[in-house]
Amino acid sequence: MATGRLLGVIELVGSPESVSQAREFVRAKLGEAHPAIDDVTLLVSEVVTNAVLHSDSRNGGKVTLAIADCHDFVHVDVVDAGGRSAPRVCGETLAEGGRGLMLVDLISQRWDVHEDDAGRTVWFDVKYKVVK
Repeated sequence: MATGRLLGVIELVGSPESVSQAREFVRAKLGEAHPAIDDVTLLVSEVVTNAVLHSDSRNGGKVTLAIADCHDFVHVDVVDAGGRSAPRVCGETLAEGGRGLMLVDLISQRWDVHEDDAGRTVWFDVKYKVVK
């Protein structure tokens, strides 16, 4: 995880109902006035949705969400149990699904996927301007 101030970590159940809980967690940890609140909330929603629908964490497994404020960007980790296929950006803009990581790619400053024996982490950074 990038250096900064850890705002919080939450363990979620691998079910679609956890997506709204993830959004509420982000809003509570960043605060409504944070300059990156909307972008981070949207991207967390997309990545957690992917985890609870497509990873081995679905059907009641564990998904962990961590968020940190790193002074001029917000860093987010979403950890799940991994799966058969790696997350990828879908190139079909008119497809019914598969645009979540396209949004992550467009909105975040940088993002990536790390997989090991313990599972998979999708992480991203959202840059913001510090208002003084």
